[in-house]
Amino acid sequence: MVGFEIGDVPFNPDGWGPPETVTSSVPFLPNYPANVPFAPFSRSDKLGRIADWTRSNYNPNRPNRNNPADSAFDFTTDDSFGGGLNADDDSSFRLVDGKPPPRPKFGPKWRFQNNRNQLPQRRDEEVEARKREAEKQRARRDRLYHANRTGGNNPRREAAVFKSSVDIQPEWNMLDQIPFSTFTKLSYNIPEPEDLLICGAIEPYDKTFDRTTPKNERRLERFKNRNFFKVTATDDPIIRRLANEDKATVFATDSILSTLMCAPRSVYSWDIVIQRVGNKLFFDKRDGSQLDLLSVHETSQEPLPEAKDDINSAYSLSVEAAYINQNFSQQVLVRDGNKVNFEEPNPFANEGEEVASVGYRYRRWKLDNDMYLVARCEVQSFLEINGKKSFLTLNALNEFDPKYSGVDWRRKLDTQRGAVLATELKNNANKLAKWTAQAILAGADMMKLGYVTRVHPRDHFNHVILAVVGYKPREFAGQINLNTSNMWGIVKSIVDLCMKLKEGKYVLVKDPQKPQVRIYEVPADAFENDYVEEPLPEDEQVQPPVEDGDIVDGIGGLNNVEGKEVKAEL
Repeated sequence: MVGFEIGDVPFNPDGWGPPETVTSSVPFLPNYPANVPFAPFSRSDKLGRIADWTRSNYNPNRPNRNNPADSAFDFTTDDSFGGGLNADDDSSFRLVDGKPPPRPKFGPKWRFQNNRNQLPQRRDEEVEARKREAEKQRARRDRLYHANRTGGNNPRREAAVFKSSVDIQPEWNMLDQIPFSTFTKLSYNIPEPEDLLICGAIEPYDKTFDRTTPKNERRLERFKNRNFFKVTATDDPIIRRLANEDKATVFATDSILSTLMCAPRSVYSWDIVIQRVGNKLFFDKRDGSQLDLLSVHETSQEPLPEAKDDINSAYSLSVEAAYINQNFSQQVLVRDGNKVNFEEPNPFANEGEEVASVGYRYRRWKLDNDMYLVARCEVQSFLEINGKKSFLTLNALNEFDPKYSGVDWRRKLDTQRGAVLATELKNNANKLAKWTAQAILAGADMMKLGYVTRVHPRDHFNHVILAVVGYKPREFAGQINLNTSNMWGIVKSIVDLCMKLKEGKYVLVKDPQKPQVRIYEVPADAFENDYVEEPLPEDEQVQPPVEDGDIVDGIGGLNNVEGKEVKAEL
């Protein structure tokens, strides 16, 4: 057995390390090179490789073992370290580093770097120009949107605060409230109505307006000499006569019925006065009611300015829309004196005065075995088709500022008329549904919709007609998802509820904030001349717009009772 000799280990009494002088002629370290002085060293200095017990990633079989980064520690050419006897083993030496590898500062970037070469090197200039223009339009709408906001935390239309159409008095007694969700589930089929009487006179429709386009627009004329009448049911002499003859149980007008039929689509507050007299029921509107005006952008998500003196406020636009509709309904007629006179003259006009072209059809529907409803419906014109006269209703949509709707009618009506109508259905769903319901109630064969816009967005007195389009009322009702069975189901439910009430006066009010209606019992003298309600503050009272020094009584005079006439003036 071969022994193992450690050799002589000299003792250094002066400190650590080997002594400076050795008495023996034999080196105390057999493998230590001779004549190499001892020097202090740091951990990073390479003295020689015996064994590396701390390396965990040492792999002698990996390729590229000669790393040029280790050339500073390459001692294979140094004769004092064996003259390169262990060159291969020495070149595989790696400095042990305990530091963790650096992490990327912002996460992995290989996705973007790998796809960088796939991006197009050059983009189409036209596409870039369209994008820049779209960004400008979006920024402009954002500026208008934020400029019209009154509160920083209430940007959406749903958060806007609407006022009730009538001041609820403390002595009024609320009897019931009905959510709109119950209206949408109602359905009632009703037979075809019968005409009891037709009054007034109408003029033929001018077919040349069907060829109107934005390129050959027509200026909207003003008909200051023609009188318009908006009389409630109880002040209508014909309805009073029919009630005395016991022709029906329920009496109303087409505007009131359409408001009830389209109630689930309404956003603004409205109110209807209900009078139970004996076994009869009368649906009326108040003097000064909002039912005589036309809402604008009622169902839009874009908020309108709340300052009532602004020409684009909800009230100002309602007055402007009613003014436009009155004048439009008279301009598109052939005014050559060739009128169709019905059985009786206009029941609200005085003898000799000029009245608007309108025919009043008093129609009766059978609601139940012993319950009938009579309503006064309006048609504005007629057309001769195959020797037969077809009744028409005439209404006008009005554009006040393309920046609110996002669709410029002058540019889109020729090429994208469907997109313009879709935008109007979104922003004015309730108004279009009410017009359709009125056309169905009146038995009109066609409803004409005009597209009227301002000459300039800041000029609300001068307008032009851009186009006129005709629709069949029942087909159009199907397009806008207006179900006639649901319409009559709502009316039937309201009538049944009111017939259970005792004799007296009631008011049906649409809640200004919630989708529901409330029924209040009110005093018998409510809304009469001697009934004093709490007046609004003077700064909140709205005055009609003024032009050329004349105060426009226009649409505010729509609310005439007992034969008051309304002139189509602004």
